[in-house]
Amino acid sequence: MRAIFVDANPSLAAVTEKLHRKDDPPVTIHRDPDIRPADLPALLKGYAIAIDDHTQFPTAVVKQCPDLKHIVFLGTGAHSYMNPEELEAECGVLVHIIKGYGDTAVAEHAFALMWDAARQTAAMDAAVRRGQWPRTVGMQLTGKTVGLLGFGGIGAEMARLCAGIGMRVLAWNRTPKAHPGVEFVPLERLLAESDVLSIHLLLNDETRGFLSRERIAAMRRGAILVNTARGAIVDEAAMIEALEAGQLGHAALDVFAEEPLPEGHRLRRLPNTTLTPHAAFRTPEASDNLMEAALEHCRRIVREGR
Repeated sequence: MRAIFVDANPSLAAVTEKLHRKDDPPVTIHRDPDIRPADLPALLKGYAIAIDDHTQFPTAVVKQCPDLKHIVFLGTGAHSYMNPEELEAECGVLVHIIKGYGDTAVAEHAFALMWDAARQTAAMDAAVRRGQWPRTVGMQLTGKTVGLLGFGGIGAEMARLCAGIGMRVLAWNRTPKAHPGVEFVPLERLLAESDVLSIHLLLNDETRGFLSRERIAAMRRGAILVNTARGAIVDEAAMIEALEAGQLGHAALDVFAEEPLPEGHRLRRLPNTTLTPHAAFRTPEASDNLMEAALEHCRRIVREGR
C-alpha cells in the first residue's frame, strides 16, 4: 500500500525524510505546496494513502481517484479543506486527523498575539523603523481576564501561560470540563467579562460562524480577540465592523476566512489588527510531532490492511 505526500513544502519534506524508517510503507514526497485539486486524479493514481497539508479535496474530484482509500490530514481542521463525512459515504475514503502535535506551539503563538495586541509592539517597531517615535499606551495584562472559547489541549496550554502572568482564566467548552485554576462559565458570562477572548474551537458544522454578529456585540467593549483556530469560526464581516466601530479593541489573527489573505482585504488596512499567516504551529518540535503522527497513521493503515 503506497502513500504520497501531495503538497510538501521544503521543511515538511525534510522532516518526512528524516523520520521515515526503512520498514515504513513507501511514501512519495511531491514537493509542490501549491497543487490544484484538478491535478489530484493524475497525481494520486496508484496511491491508496494521501498525506495532505493544505490542499482542497473536493468530493467530486476524489470520485475521480479510484485508488485512494485514506487521506491523512496534517492537523485537526480537515473540514476547512474537504467534507470527511461525504468522502466516506460517497467515495469510501476515510479521513484521519492529527491532534495534539502542536498544542504548546499554537498556545505560545496565541500568547504572543495577545501580548502584541495589548502592547502594540509590532506597530511601534514598524513606526520606529520609519523614523517615528510613538510611545503607545498599552494594556497591562496582569490582573486582566482571559476567556478561552473552547478548551482542548491548546486551550489548556493557553490557560497555563496566562495563569503564569497573573491573569484570571475563564473558559467555556461545548462539553463539561474541569481544570485547575480555570473557572468554567456560561458563554454569555465569558463574552461579557473577558478582556481577551482567545478562540480554541475545532471547526465543524456546529462551530462554523460560532462567534456571530450577536456574540461579538455581547463581548466587553474594547476587548482583544485572538484567533489561532480557524477563520470560519468567526463572522469575519461582523468582526471587521466591530473593529471599525471600536466594539472590539483589537483582533490578533493567525487564521482567516480566505487564505492567503487577499490583496486589498479590509483587515490589512485596519490599524487595530495583528496579522500572521497561519503559522502558529510552525516550530521544529511541532513539525516532528506532526510528521511522526502522519507516518504512524500510514503504518497503522497498512497493518490493518484497509
